This record gives sequence, C-alpha cells and structure tokens, in this order.
Amino acid sequence: MMDVVTVTLNPAIDQTLYVDHFQVNTVNRMRSMHLDPGGKGVNVASYLADYGLRVAVTGFLGSDNATIFEEWFARKGILNRFIYLPGRTRTNIKIVDEPTQQTTEINMPGLPPTPPAFQQLRGTLEDLALECDWFVLSGNLPPGLPATTYAELIRQLKARGKRVILDTSQEALREGVLAGPHILKPNLEEFQQLNGAPLPTLEAIETKARALLSHGVEMVIISMGKEGAVFVDAAHTYLVQPPAIPITSTVGAGDAMVAGVLAACLQGLPLEDCARLATAFALGALSTVGANLPERAVLESFVNHVSVRALHLDAGLT
Repeated sequence: MMDVVTVTLNPAIDQTLYVDHFQVNTVNRMRSMHLDPGGKGVNVASYLADYGLRVAVTGFLGSDNATIFEEWFARKGILNRFIYLPGRTRTNIKIVDEPTQQTTEINMPGLPPTPPAFQQLRGTLEDLALECDWFVLSGNLPPGLPATTYAELIRQLKARGKRVILDTSQEALREGVLAGPHILKPNLEEFQQLNGAPLPTLEAIETKARALLSHGVEMVIISMGKEGAVFVDAAHTYLVQPPAIPITSTVGAGDAMVAGVLAACLQGLPLEDCARLATAFALGALSTVGANLPERAVLESFVNHVSVRALHLDAGLT
C-alpha cells in the first residue's frame, strides 16, 4: 500500500548554478553546481519519502536520460511508475544568487506525450488507485496536452473516491479548479492570475479563497514567500509566518509545503497544526540543497517557531 502518489507530467533535470551577485549581460563566475531530478511532483515525493512515508511517482519521463531519476527513486525508496517517452527529459536551469537570496529560472518546454502514452498514464492511475487514497497533481503541462488535462485526471480519481491536491498555474489551474480538487496550493501570483486581479490585502485573499470552497474544494493554501502563507478551510483561516532562517536555496519550498500538508492530512491534524507542519517542511527545504528534508529534530524545531494567527473575516483584515 502507498500513502501518496505524485503525478508529474512535465518533469525536469534541475541544473542549479550558485553564483555570487549574478548579473545579466556579463560574465558570471559559478561557485558550485548541482544536478538533481526535478519537477514539482518529483520534489513532493522526495520530501515525503524523507519523512518516512510510502510514495509512488508517475507521469512522463524521457527514456534517454532517465538514469538520474531511477537512481534517485531507488535511493529514496520511491516506487517508480513513470511512463517512458522517446527522447530526453528537459533540463531546467536555476541560477541562485545566495547573497541576495534571488533565484533566476530558465525552463525548457518538455517532451510532448502521445495519445497512447496518456492513455497508459490513465491506466497506471487506475492501478495505483487500488492501493492509495491521496494523489498530488502538480507542475505545468507538457506541450501537446490541453489545459483541461488536470481536470480530467481529477474527475477520474474522484470517481474512484480518491483525494486530490492540485498545485499548478495559469489555464491548467483555472480548469482544474472546476473539477473540485480537495486541496489547492497556488502561490500568491498564481492565485491572483486565477482571480484576474491583484489581491492586495489578507481580506481580499481570504474572500477569494472562501469563494472556491463552494466548488468542492475543502482547503486552499496561498503561499506568499517571506510573508508566509494563508490556510483556509470551511471553519478557519490562519496566517502562518515563518521565522527568519539562513536560506540555502529557495528551490522546492512550495513543493515541500505541499508535502507537509499531505503529511499532516495523513496524520489527521487540524488545520492549525497542518499549517505549522507544512511551513516547517518549507523551511526545511530552504535550509537544504536539493529536494531533501533535514532531520526530524530540525523539523520539530521549525514547527515550534512558526507563528500561526487566526484571521476572522468579520473583524476586518489589513
């Protein structure tokens, strides 16, 4: 039996370059470089495996450079159920400027899956649904798949009584919301795009998040970088603010938050404790290189230093 299945339709090999005081239109000297298997669902699976959960991964991988993924999954104890496509999985370049804590990303488009490959994926999800209740659909869509793809997969999984977390953006998010995933985790920019307008206050964010709860969504989490995150369900709204810590890399922090939400849900934690654990996971990602969590004692320390404040719409927010 699996605790969680993550679906990554457009994975990537992340080539992370560490540069001090990165500048455009000039020569930059690289200080160090890491190659890691990536893609949002792959990252989520990695964090969950570090936490001790049983995880399976699926989606589409290029067969020509799959070894880095296969070795990673074997090392982490993750069940590999990816569908293999001819060609190479894309490489994304991330330039991390540690002194300024800024990351510049250059993302490639990815491999287009064929219709038979997509049907094979749907069959794989049917098989995995026999042994798992939680599914994570995350990341952007590869070329050739319509914006309704995640909505289609959400409906397939919900028809089997499964619970789904969606973490994507733009039209894929807009269409996916209509299928009623149980949990949504956009960042603030993605959430504003979904609503078609800036959301300058916590009141505006909460109001729009609550509007989604009437469409079958049970929880909405809006991550806001250094400002923390807003967690909303039918009964509560919490503003979560992380402590200041030394940041090693911002890559994967949102995926770690998704993993923390899942870990909390599997433990049956209430929303406030879910918010603390999810934020601790994100802090763990910020403090490490690659999609790895620190030791449990470090995570517990983060949990204890996370600030959680209940927000009440009728009291007015600023």
